[in-house]
Amino acid sequence: MELVIRRMQEEDIQYVQHVARTSWNATYDGIIPAKIQENFLNSAYNDEMMLRRLNRSILFVAEADGKIVGFANYSPVNEAGKVELGAIYLYPEFQGKGVGTSLLNEGIRHLEGVKEIYINVERDNTIGKTFYEAKGFEVVSEFDDDFDGHILKTVRMVLTL
Repeated sequence: MELVIRRMQEEDIQYVQHVARTSWNATYDGIIPAKIQENFLNSAYNDEMMLRRLNRSILFVAEADGKIVGFANYSPVNEAGKVELGAIYLYPEFQGKGVGTSLLNEGIRHLEGVKEIYINVERDNTIGKTFYEAKGFEVVSEFDDDFDGHILKTVRMVLTL
């Protein structure tokens, strides 16, 4: 598999939307009700929101053999050197193959002055938690998050560089 990590472009939006939907449905089946997932995806990943993300955050896509199979969304680095990692989403069949690690490493390389990377992960998202723990992230807090009327048990994890 030839893997390329690059900055996301506007013409990638529809592919990133498909990755997000597929990844969410696979990850949160049995954790977040399907209707709430659908509402979130329609709101957070519509064309307008994707353009806004593209202009206000730092997005990378992962291409395997020329096809987009995952993406990562980082906030800009703040004055304290902290970055919020909004997401690393992959097609399920590409998990465990180094794609997520490559997206994380590209963010670390690209984000000048970054000292800490934070991410919020649903407590029952064992695949996500295991991935981040393996990369050196540590749980720093736990909280309840009201997600469209559904309470998520969320853990905040941090990677100190």
